[in-house]
Amino acid sequence: MLWQWDESLSVGINVIDAQHKRIVQYINELATARDNGDRATIGKVLDGMIDYTVTHFSFEESLMERAGYPILREHKMVHDNFTRRILNHKNQFEAGGDIGRQLFSDLQMWLTNHIKRDDKDYTPAVRQVIEEKSWVSRMVQKMFG
Repeated sequence: MLWQWDESLSVGINVIDAQHKRIVQYINELATARDNGDRATIGKVLDGMIDYTVTHFSFEESLMERAGYPILREHKMVHDNFTRRILNHKNQFEAGGDIGRQLFSDLQMWLTNHIKRDDKDYTPAVRQVIEEKSWVSRMVQKMFG
């Protein structure tokens, strides 16, 4: 069964939601690859998640920092732990391990727990900064149209 994006996953910030939608795509790609025994696609999803953790987390953290989000440090620690987990999957994969099922589970948990709970918590502060037409707004427009 493939995942569908729905409003329960939305944080209400278009640029962030667009980035989070990519996790839904990764979950679906991974499910298909896992079911078909397609190791190459599992590797591509894993590489995509590594890139995602670097780019998306940096972007999100810069918005939170600009907004003065009071628990940025703790939020960043959660991001760092997830990044380490993904890198651990990469190491296991490169050693020949079958990580498809565990990676699938981790991505589902991340989507339903972190995004629905932790990310929604920073939304009011970040939305205010974006709406102020500050440097963040210009950066978002420049980077993501």
